[in-house]
Amino acid sequence: MQETNVVSSKDGVLRGVRVVELAGIGPGPFCAMHLADLGADVISVQRPDGRAGSIGYENCIQRGKRAIALDVKTPGGRDTLLSLIEHADVFIEGMRPGVAERLGLGPDICRARNPRLVYGRMTGWGQHGPMAHLAGHDANYIALSGALWHAGTSAAAPATPFSVVGDIAGGALYLAVGLLGGVLQARRTGQGCVVDAAVSDGSAHSMQLLLAARSKGIVNDDHGQSLPNAAPFYASYGCADGGYITVACIEPQFYDLLLERLGLVGDAGFVPQWDKARWPERKQRLQALFTGRSRAEWQAVFEGSDACVIPVLSPDEAARDPHNLARATYFERDGCLQAAPAPRFDGACAQPGAVPRAGQHTQAILELLAGKGPAAVWLASEAA
Repeated sequence: MQETNVVSSKDGVLRGVRVVELAGIGPGPFCAMHLADLGADVISVQRPDGRAGSIGYENCIQRGKRAIALDVKTPGGRDTLLSLIEHADVFIEGMRPGVAERLGLGPDICRARNPRLVYGRMTGWGQHGPMAHLAGHDANYIALSGALWHAGTSAAAPATPFSVVGDIAGGALYLAVGLLGGVLQARRTGQGCVVDAAVSDGSAHSMQLLLAARSKGIVNDDHGQSLPNAAPFYASYGCADGGYITVACIEPQFYDLLLERLGLVGDAGFVPQWDKARWPERKQRLQALFTGRSRAEWQAVFEGSDACVIPVLSPDEAARDPHNLARATYFERDGCLQAAPAPRFDGACAQPGAVPRAGQHTQAILELLAGKGPAAVWLASEAA
């Protein structure tokens, strides 16, 4: 078994990229953490009262950052933030449209101080449009984008994993790609840009493969006749012990392996695979089969098979799974289960930095700014 090579995130591919994050909740801080995981130097500007939504500032999506507490509603706090931005490559804010401008921190002011700055705006609905100023959460954004439609089953209302599809996949990761594209442009042209990353836009864009399948008739919008929520060979089933097993054998060769492992080869009730009229009956029969054994027993039946049958694991179980252990996919620090940085470069898995205390680096950063100017803040970080 190949061992995972672990390296410090400070030596990552984004070493030398300087990021200032106006700390908030959800996808913005996750994006900043992702950049830090990849080696960027991230300074998180936090509210001095410590308010940061329901999970606070001291949580694992703050890992690898330096933390400074500033009241950006005051002239002094705003000027300090602008001093940091002056030598940064990236600035991230996640407020509703117009709020940064009212604080005197809009793109025009920030880019006047630093023309190379890539100004990242993370919102749910985007900077314009009829809903731009409305509140929302992950499920709302992906509902309007169309991404929620194919979740769940034909017998249940659509449901998705909390925060994963919208805030992270459709929001934080799209913001990260936009910021890095902007940094490349700035290094080529000397001019930064404004990145308008909306969760609703990103989750819509992430459906492109699904839309391609839809155009070929593989997927349709009928919950009773569509692959994602009605096909017996693309579903999760309960087992005897209360666990679940997921089946996803779309291609015919994998479907044949499913039938083989289940002892159903030659059963006329399961062919042809795409006879949608038989799907409800097949689903019932498969559920009856899977209920007869525990999840572990079914896992043993399909071990090493290309039938695409995999147990549904909780996060704690996933952290102990042999494949994830071999790849060091999870780790625990300070009592918090965390996922390792991704992707990997040259086979190495980055070891992310620690979670800072709220405002931990305030005094040190202020002293550097007062003594030698904003460039010293970044130079000190690189020396460390």
